[in-house]
Amino acid sequence: MNTEVPENASITHGADAPKQTSILNFEFRGDGMEYFKIWIVNILLTIVTLGIYSAWATVRNNRYFYSNLYLENTNFRYLADPITILKGRIIAIVAFIAYYVASIYAPIFGVMIAIALVFAIPYFVNQSVAFTNRMSAYKNIQFRFKGSYGEAFMVIYIWPLLGVLTLGILYPLAILKANEYFVRNSAYGTTQFDFKATYKDYGMIFLTMIGIALAIGIPMGLLTYLVPAFAMISPFVIFAVYFGLFVYFMVSMTNVFYASLSLVEHKFDAKLTVTGQTKVILINLFFTIITLGLYLPAAKVRMTKYICSCITMHAQGSLDTFTAAEKENISALGEEMGQVFDFA
Repeated sequence: MNTEVPENASITHGADAPKQTSILNFEFRGDGMEYFKIWIVNILLTIVTLGIYSAWATVRNNRYFYSNLYLENTNFRYLADPITILKGRIIAIVAFIAYYVASIYAPIFGVMIAIALVFAIPYFVNQSVAFTNRMSAYKNIQFRFKGSYGEAFMVIYIWPLLGVLTLGILYPLAILKANEYFVRNSAYGTTQFDFKATYKDYGMIFLTMIGIALAIGIPMGLLTYLVPAFAMISPFVIFAVYFGLFVYFMVSMTNVFYASLSLVEHKFDAKLTVTGQTKVILINLFFTIITLGLYLPAAKVRMTKYICSCITMHAQGSLDTFTAAEKENISALGEEMGQVFDFA
């Protein structure tokens, strides 16, 4: 953990002394071989139990990744009960069977169910995010999410549709609106997260990608026209360009997201690089191919380690003081862990 005192340091509550900025690094301490054992057992038991064990597999996977994610030497926790997840999946399977049967014997009824499902998706997304946040905890304080159906409908359907209708011009705005919605309706305990990005932040990413594509695509097209032999290697060049743009998109979106994220005066930052991300992807791809997929768990661990190593939190003052205040706020609301589980 590094500490620094910024020139524009903020002022403590009721005190004149500036708060000290602590740079806290996220760290993932998982191990590829260790996770492989969990992963392979999960797959075998899920097959043997015809999918029933998948709820327990999900919980085991999430608990492994949460428990190995550290911030200030304290790990996160995943609190979900497999039975709760299993109930949700049974309901989803029953609904799908009902839709399938209806679409065969009563097509009109099947269409009505499909339309109802389209309108129900924003509600299900809200419930899913709220459940995931409630089941996530750090220093015994759970995260929360409380979004509205109308806002969810806008970010899931309307903004992406406007992005398509405007030939992509408003698509950066659709991504911005979605991030704003999910972040600003999330909270750590009783403290809301905030998200302050602009259309320009996301628009520049898309403009850069278009510029790179044109800068490489036009000369390559001319070269192929003038030198027909170049057509032999042009597919490889096109693939390399697409891959590079894909990595640039992943890295830029992640960096903008964390640079725009804050929790009151606490800020976040991400320093992913195209070179670092490309190296991880290529290594994972190579070993996954030569092991016929058995390297997938280690690949997931490697990618998680890299991303976490690039993310930092700029805490203003002591994080312990902040979490202690949150515990008091939650206690004041009269909420208990058991009530949360009953609600899930």
